[in-house]
Amino acid sequence: MKKGFIYIIVVVVFGACNQSKTTTANTNKMLVDYVNPFIGTDGPGNTYPGATVPFGMVQLSPDIGIPGWDRIAGYYYKDSIITGFSHTHLSGTGAGDLYDILIMPVNSRSKKRIEANNFKPFSSFSHEQEKAFPGYYSVDLLDYGIKAELTATKRVGIHRYTFPKDGSSEIHIDLGYALNWDKPTETYLEKVNDTTIQGYRMSTGWARNQKVYFQMQFSKPFDAHSYFKGDTLKIYPMKGNTKMVLKYQTMEDEQIIIKTGLSSTSCEAASYAIKMETTGFDFDYQQEKTTLIWENQLKKVKIKSKDDNKKSVFYTMMYQSMLAPTLFSDYGGTYKAANDENGNYKTGVKPIARARGFHRYDTFSLWDTYRAAHPLYTILQPKLVPDMIKSLLAHYDETGELPVWSMQGSETNMMIGYHAVPVIVDAYFKGFKFNAEVAYKACKESAMVNDRQIDVYRAKGYIPVNKHHENWSVSKTMEYAYDDWCIAMFAKSLGKLDDYRIFIERSQNWKNLYNKNNSWLQPKDEKGNFITPFTPKEYSPYFCESNAWQYYWSVPHDVGALIEKTGGTKRFEQKLDSMFSYYPEPTDKLPVFSTGMIGQYAHGNEPSHHVAYLYNYLKTPSKTQELVRNILENQYKNEPNGHCGNEDCGQMSSWFIFNALGFYPVNPAQGVYHLGAPLFEEAKIQLQNDKTFKVIATNHASENIYVESMTLNGKVLDRLYITHKEIINGGVLEFKMTNIPNDTLFDKTRLPQQNNIY
Repeated sequence: MKKGFIYIIVVVVFGACNQSKTTTANTNKMLVDYVNPFIGTDGPGNTYPGATVPFGMVQLSPDIGIPGWDRIAGYYYKDSIITGFSHTHLSGTGAGDLYDILIMPVNSRSKKRIEANNFKPFSSFSHEQEKAFPGYYSVDLLDYGIKAELTATKRVGIHRYTFPKDGSSEIHIDLGYALNWDKPTETYLEKVNDTTIQGYRMSTGWARNQKVYFQMQFSKPFDAHSYFKGDTLKIYPMKGNTKMVLKYQTMEDEQIIIKTGLSSTSCEAASYAIKMETTGFDFDYQQEKTTLIWENQLKKVKIKSKDDNKKSVFYTMMYQSMLAPTLFSDYGGTYKAANDENGNYKTGVKPIARARGFHRYDTFSLWDTYRAAHPLYTILQPKLVPDMIKSLLAHYDETGELPVWSMQGSETNMMIGYHAVPVIVDAYFKGFKFNAEVAYKACKESAMVNDRQIDVYRAKGYIPVNKHHENWSVSKTMEYAYDDWCIAMFAKSLGKLDDYRIFIERSQNWKNLYNKNNSWLQPKDEKGNFITPFTPKEYSPYFCESNAWQYYWSVPHDVGALIEKTGGTKRFEQKLDSMFSYYPEPTDKLPVFSTGMIGQYAHGNEPSHHVAYLYNYLKTPSKTQELVRNILENQYKNEPNGHCGNEDCGQMSSWFIFNALGFYPVNPAQGVYHLGAPLFEEAKIQLQNDKTFKVIATNHASENIYVESMTLNGKVLDRLYITHKEIINGGVLEFKMTNIPNDTLFDKTRLPQQNNIY
């Protein structure tokens, strides 16, 4: 009865998805219908188009099977072959990892092999016979005449393959399949019965010591099965076997459904996930249920717009903002602890941990996501935020440090900073419930360790240049200084005034690299001498994926001091203007991450993301409004090449969501959002306790990109920011739009106080 009731509801609602996308006034159209999962699958976006649920453990998606930067998420829109469908993928990163447990259906129609995909079975495909929307992906494998369809639950990937008539149909389960940085270290498969197999794949790569256990259940018994180690046929299940081939005789249009449960701890936990999250082998029911989950998430923000392309970009960005972090714990809370079992973990911490009273999440791309994604979650995902914070603290409990960039129970140490700190501090001041004393201890101890040159930073007040190829000395100094400000605010709130004084002083360390003779933040050597020659637009080892132009503004906690150092507001504005007008020369060598360029501003990489809002500090918000609209409309497109840079686990998409709504967290841990200008005529945010926060743009028109005046709940707003509390309490923020920049109105508007949390 329960299943039937849900099924009827879902079918009725989801039927709207089949309506024409050309009708802009169609109020019955579902929001999932606007989502285009192919945005970012071409160009630098590095996204995947496959099936998943919000923040789910499974990311079931097609794999081209050929390595390379363009295929870092397994799929590349310009390619024309598919090598199979694996269950784990990263969304929009530059990291070539995961791709666990590849499944490929084949038959006697094709035996083609190519070296480029390591001689794996493959099929050609066409985008004309390919489809994706939230919770669903399908493609026709043209060489075999097989239709592949994918959906997912939290911990289960579900496949449906529709076969032609063939006496030699097969399903290949390949644990040896590896791509880019990924490499299996130990594999195992075994037959449980003629409809069930299970095993594990342990691997290393960007994240070390990865473990994925699985169980697969099949809707049709297989006629025979074979084990392989590489290409060598084996008789028995044993460690080291990398592939299993299941043989079938299929009739025309016969369907075989596969359910794959995942776990980081055991096959039993994977099996239990299948039991708890699926019902029989009704693929359509599971898919429709998953898509309805997505629909309910997207309904948290309802926008009004006559432009379907802009609506598609907005709701795709909402969709992509929910692809990470990913669920890591089983039913019952077990998960692989965040440690390296070769010895790099706290004494007494067991390899299998248990999350008690929360769900454990991982895939924290913190150098990216602390800026906008995590602040967005505090508005749109308030029920998940405590679990995310407790997950960061679990990592600390297991390793002695908060994560830098953690994935699959392993610290990758990718990028810089200790940016779990602003995520925790932001959540603390916004009133989310967790153990504040433990959280503070984790923040402080993570800032006092001796690795990642933090010891040198503490001793010298900056990180000097050394011979390491990714020294990143200036960037590290600046990122650490910001995190120290966050710890100082946390300490002050908890009454730890001695710590407050220590960390507020450390938060000024960025000044130690300021060269007053040329007005640049410049690297120094061990003796404190500035490194010369120094070319600000050069991409050097001193700056993390950036140059001196892009990192100059990375003092979100102390913008006033940066303005003063630069020579005052007039000089600061001149330099800021130059940031957006000084374009690279044709002969300049730009790295792969230098994309979305407006002058030296690179929207394709995170250090630039707050810079347009610095004009607010100069009381020239019209420049902020103009730049933000330029970025919204030109750096995001409703097409496969629709991201100007790596999506980066929700950061690029979260930037769009905030700015389309008309505000952005310049200092992500301060609890305030600087005001820009909304993209849509109206947006309504559904909050907890049936409250709503509405953003209205009166005089909305494509040419009206400037703000004439603002009101909050009917009262004139005399400041260029709103607080988090004002949003979550519900209300109406109204912008009166115009086509004329008018900064005189904002001469007396207030800005957030520098060392104050709101």
